[in-house]
Amino acid sequence: MSGPQCCENPPTLDPNSGLGRVEKFGGLDTYITGSPNSNRGILLVSDIFGYQAPNLRKLADKVAAAGFYVVVPDFFYGDPYNGVEDYGPIAVWLKNHGPLKGFEDSKPVIEALKCKGITAIGAAGMCWGAKVVVELDKTELIQAGVFLHPSFVTVDDIKDVKVPLAILGAELDHVSPPALLKQFEEVLASKPEVKSYVKIFPGVSHGWSVRYDTNDPAAVKAAEESHKEMLDWFITYVK
Repeated sequence: MSGPQCCENPPTLDPNSGLGRVEKFGGLDTYITGSPNSNRGILLVSDIFGYQAPNLRKLADKVAAAGFYVVVPDFFYGDPYNGVEDYGPIAVWLKNHGPLKGFEDSKPVIEALKCKGITAIGAAGMCWGAKVVVELDKTELIQAGVFLHPSFVTVDDIKDVKVPLAILGAELDHVSPPALLKQFEEVLASKPEVKSYVKIFPGVSHGWSVRYDTNDPAAVKAAEESHKEMLDWFITYVK
């Protein structure tokens, strides 16, 4: 389900980016931002390029500014995907970095949030991270989830979702094309007990929410629209 489009527009990683700090959290190196006194927590799960991507950290800071305590763990243990030169096809890298392992690693992170007094938790996943989030949705370890340009998520996954879910997709996405997201929408519509929202953003490609060119006003605008949709979802359902 992954493909070349997953690997396009890799960010220039910067371990010092963002307004927050990096420390161990739930056993993982984690970018943390936001008020430690908040009782609402958000877990952001990166795409294959990992937690040092500046645009991702900028998004975490934006969510934190809305009153959430935000954690962005390094689910890749310092080994994000670095391209074909290092790993060959992405399938080779995925053998040691599968999203189901990410899901297992997310459980201590969720527990650490609860130990801090966080009483409501949301999670958003980009690309690879969406598969982690759908597993959290199935087990009700979180109060709400958001996918942004998901990868690896199947119709069967969606059938088992138990908490409010927003899916933000791209019109020009070959990884999770609009036709697949429409199937997700149909399944969710058959589950009225689960609040859901599916939106296809026009004219954008897989990765647009975090792998955009900061010097391209149109790309920035499209990304910021997705950020607002995500944040609105969390404000509504993580409380």
